[in-house]
Amino acid sequence: MNIEDKILAGDKIACARLISMLENNEKEAEEILKKLYEKTGNAYVIGVTGSPGAGKSTLTDKMAKKLREKGFKIGILAIDPTSPFTGGAILGDRIRMTDLILDEGVFIRSMGTRGNLGGLSKATSSAIKVLDIFGCDYIFIETVGVGQSEIDIVKMADTVVMVLTPNMGDDIQAIKAGTMEIADVFAINKSDLDGADKTKFEIEMNLDLNENTDFRPKVIKVSALKNKDIDILLDAVLEHKDYQMRTGNFEKRRIDNVKQEVLDLVKENLINLIMKKAVENDLLNKLAKEVYARKKDPYTAKEELINLLLN
Repeated sequence: MNIEDKILAGDKIACARLISMLENNEKEAEEILKKLYEKTGNAYVIGVTGSPGAGKSTLTDKMAKKLREKGFKIGILAIDPTSPFTGGAILGDRIRMTDLILDEGVFIRSMGTRGNLGGLSKATSSAIKVLDIFGCDYIFIETVGVGQSEIDIVKMADTVVMVLTPNMGDDIQAIKAGTMEIADVFAINKSDLDGADKTKFEIEMNLDLNENTDFRPKVIKVSALKNKDIDILLDAVLEHKDYQMRTGNFEKRRIDNVKQEVLDLVKENLINLIMKKAVENDLLNKLAKEVYARKKDPYTAKEELINLLLN
């Protein structure tokens, strides 16, 4: 049985192997995804983002367990910081999800960022497709936890949960441009701490100022550690899902995400082609020296590199 058939049959090892191949940019993996692409589009993708220490892993774990109780098959992509020694993920998130690892209906994968900005791994989009083909009903993507640069999650998730905690400056962080706009649901974790009501009030107040949206995100106080009000949070996520399906926003969001993905792939390939040709002709070094010596400007150098590819 080949790897495609094994994944369609629900083989976890084959699923993990294909994701590894994609992380390593193996051409065979891309060919496999081409063959199986028509099997994608069934899973609903939930992004979980927020600052480090906000409790994203524990909250993801609790939400996944609630969905498992309803019989759904779950995939979890936990994006971890990359080890400077091995280049792999540090695996902190999987340590917090030991119960789910033993569940046959759950697939958990830690992925290192490998220097990629935006809180996600470069291979995240491809890994989502693999889990979709694998038969997951819901896929959670937990970002690495790098603050404001995590807006890439909105390009891949159908619903984004922003996790905040009281008294850590998260309320101010969420107000900043770029982060407030990406959240479809706000989860104030560790809500038993002082300041939870103040954080909720400030988020609600800022939502009142945003008149450019038809959907008002819910702000839910939870305690992942105490397993408190996880049902309410999950209801808010599913309410957003229903809103998307009802209004046609789901299709629009996915088409926008596909456009961005195709453009990203084109940009990546073009850059690789330009770099390959530039290295072969030693043009990049030559241009860099000329720009440094002010014999050329960087804009002319850019045009020469592009012309190299076109010719």
